[in-house]
Amino acid sequence: MSSQDIPEENLPAEQADAHGHGAVAVANEDNPFADPGLPPHEHRIQDIDERAAKRSERVVAMLFTLSMLATVAFIASYVTIPNDKSIFVFPLGHISALNFALGMTLGVALFSIGAGAVHWARHLMYHLEISHQTNTIESDPQVNANLLGHIKKGAKESALGRRKLIRTTMFGALALFPLSGVMLLRDLGPLPGTKLRHTIWSKGKLLVNMNTNEPLRPSDIAVGSLTFVKPEGLEEKDEDFQQEIAKAAVMIVRLQPENIKDKRELAWSHEGIVAYSKICTHVGCPISLYEQQTHHVLCPCHQSTFDLSDGARVIFGPAGHALPQLRIGVNDEGYLEALGDFDEPVGPAFWERG
Repeated sequence: MSSQDIPEENLPAEQADAHGHGAVAVANEDNPFADPGLPPHEHRIQDIDERAAKRSERVVAMLFTLSMLATVAFIASYVTIPNDKSIFVFPLGHISALNFALGMTLGVALFSIGAGAVHWARHLMYHLEISHQTNTIESDPQVNANLLGHIKKGAKESALGRRKLIRTTMFGALALFPLSGVMLLRDLGPLPGTKLRHTIWSKGKLLVNMNTNEPLRPSDIAVGSLTFVKPEGLEEKDEDFQQEIAKAAVMIVRLQPENIKDKRELAWSHEGIVAYSKICTHVGCPISLYEQQTHHVLCPCHQSTFDLSDGARVIFGPAGHALPQLRIGVNDEGYLEALGDFDEPVGPAFWERG
């Protein structure tokens, strides 16, 4: 049905001349570029038939509701679909099921909001074209007042207040959609729990030389030497080797007992052999430089310097706290062993460290 099939008395009353619809200017010598005006205004079926307007309203509400359902499906897919599952999709072939589900649901959610807004604007909002001659850029108070009036009129003619079904579903779609982005924050986790507070060092684990892969005796450690060790049982072929060695790497140095200033360090050592975490407490770089005369170790990344003769306290650089010490002893077979885990987390500070 078109507006031409509707009796004239049913058409909305409008001031056609005020908006220039149907007006035609004729070009002549004085005005070769005459403004032809706007074409005759065609009424939409929704302007004439309230039942058609209700149908359009339901279509818009359906699109907004579809967006809400797609957002819920996005969240459900993100939580339930394993990230290693694949599916066959023609003609794409085998692809990640999670990526496919997230892309489809997010696309539907966005498209439905956009399509609903476009359908609303094209079929239900006020659509009479208005021409206005603009002059200077600067606006006087009257123009500003008119602009404010137009804004208020536009808000009224958008039918947002009258079309409650559209308003409710639109607000629901716009409120739910941001949850898609919030769910992505899940990849920042899971929370570490107590993983950062503990290593695989425990009472009785032997100190194994990183280079020879053999356990060490006190006689193997010369005064002034620096040796890197790992816990017994940790092998490079292990799947979690890199993750575990990043926390459990230890350096041992043999000092003269009389040169050790810190009482606890001396008590936790064995015959002057001290064991400290190799992980710098600044940003976690591996410490590798040792100076025999001063008993200082240096992190090559940002030059944080620690005094191994005085509890490995920081004497220079950006590191925030001393290196954690590993308490060591000797077992019945004469091999160096750990007497427990570190008494504090290794590496840089973190939020939950306290």
